[in-house]
Amino acid sequence: MKKVFIFILLLAFINTTCTKVTEEGKIMTTNDYKGNAPEFPPGMDWLNTDKPIKVSELNGKIVILDFWTYCCINCIHVIPDLKRLEAKYPDELVVIGVHSAKFNTEKETDNIRQAILRYDIEHPVLNDKDFRVWTIYGVKAWPTLVLLNPVGDVAGYMSGEGIYKPFDEAIGKLLEEFKDVIDRTPNEFKLEKENHSGSILNYPGKVLADEVSGRLFITDSNNNRIIITDLDGSIIDIIGSGKSGNKDGSFSEAGFFKPQGTTLKDDILFIADTENHLIRKADLINRTVKTIAGTGLQEYVKIPGIDPLKTGLNSPWDIVISGTQLFIAMAGPHQLWSMDLDSNKLSIHAGSGYENIIDGELLSAALAQPSGITTDGNKLYFADSEVSAIRAADINRNGKVTTIIGHGLFDFGDIDGDENTARFQHPLGIVHVGGLLYVADTYNNKIKVVDPRTRKSRTLAGSGKEGNTDGSFESSTFDEPCGISYANEKLYVADTNNGAIRILNLKTKTVSTLELKNFDKIK
Repeated sequence: MKKVFIFILLLAFINTTCTKVTEEGKIMTTNDYKGNAPEFPPGMDWLNTDKPIKVSELNGKIVILDFWTYCCINCIHVIPDLKRLEAKYPDELVVIGVHSAKFNTEKETDNIRQAILRYDIEHPVLNDKDFRVWTIYGVKAWPTLVLLNPVGDVAGYMSGEGIYKPFDEAIGKLLEEFKDVIDRTPNEFKLEKENHSGSILNYPGKVLADEVSGRLFITDSNNNRIIITDLDGSIIDIIGSGKSGNKDGSFSEAGFFKPQGTTLKDDILFIADTENHLIRKADLINRTVKTIAGTGLQEYVKIPGIDPLKTGLNSPWDIVISGTQLFIAMAGPHQLWSMDLDSNKLSIHAGSGYENIIDGELLSAALAQPSGITTDGNKLYFADSEVSAIRAADINRNGKVTTIIGHGLFDFGDIDGDENTARFQHPLGIVHVGGLLYVADTYNNKIKVVDPRTRKSRTLAGSGKEGNTDGSFESSTFDEPCGISYANEKLYVADTNNGAIRILNLKTKTVSTLELKNFDKIK
């Protein structure tokens, strides 16, 4: 995904011109748009609205067209800024999400609906699966946001993150320029969440099974909490109030914001508090939560500062401990970071910050949105989601990054085989067990097993169809599984869109669904 960290948004209020930022950051003016902005093609699927929307119907409103795809970390980072703009201009501004999918799975309207629910998006979204609107508007990168003025002309656009300030300023100018035509009728749309009943677990992102203590740590991401159970699902404790926030304190007081990966050392649970951009630790004996890294603000730095509490993080998605080192899959800057728990210092472990799939020395290698991480004590294995790859990084700082399976940003599929033929589709979860890697191949709705020595991959469970079917490995179905862990010859899977934890019994080769027990007593 394209990232631009210094943005310029120029407004062109003359009907015959449009100002844009090119991929090189240079300003170009074209005469591509004469008169009103192009209309949305008919016959497309719409979400968060009970009827299709026409550009011409939005006259009187300032409009932002958000071209996004739900796999993209940069697109995810834009969502909070859009929410801030929608809150500041509730009646004057209309945001239209134009979902132009990268991956095949993302083309399906039902999957976009799940993403809308997961990220609490409250504006209309158009499924632009064939890139028709993308092409009409000349878009070239995710995310790109196009601004329309209240008379329906293209006023400007920009690509990348950090959109709040430039769009806030631009909207302010448009409100003054077009004050006589602004329509302040309240915006009302029929949202997908109105028909969503949900379950106890709300888009669980990760799961950690601890064989020694017999505990399971479920990251109940959209409920902003960690649920602790035994390996049979009896609830032991809950970490977090359930309210979004970044408050430290007791388990019942602590606030998280869509946490993801966890890792355990003795009776300390470390938590990647993803959308707070923090690393937290939970003392399981004293039942307290404390922040140990991050400022609570997303930062674009690719070189961390030494002091963890003065260094901004960028979407830490998963974590794992080896010795005294806490390794962080930092999805935002496309890097692996490490935190020395003895010296309390942060450093980059792997990744130049350039998004791609390039092997080599740790700090010169290119990664692409690492979102799952595990270790055998000598190597870090990680799911490099945007290149649909399984990769390895030496723990030794003189080591290298190598690719086990994976080829490029747009090389994906669902193929078993060796390193030359095998394909994944946006994997997010990985665990090392007995020399093998078990992978949550998220967008293929499968669990796969990879031998890092032979570089071969095969499907373990899942038919590939979206669903929630227990039974044999071959007939079972999942819906975008994102996390995976292991204990006692069983794999525990965070089956995210199903709001469930699934259990894969490696002896019987069957899949079952974990039943949470004693919830009412804890609640």
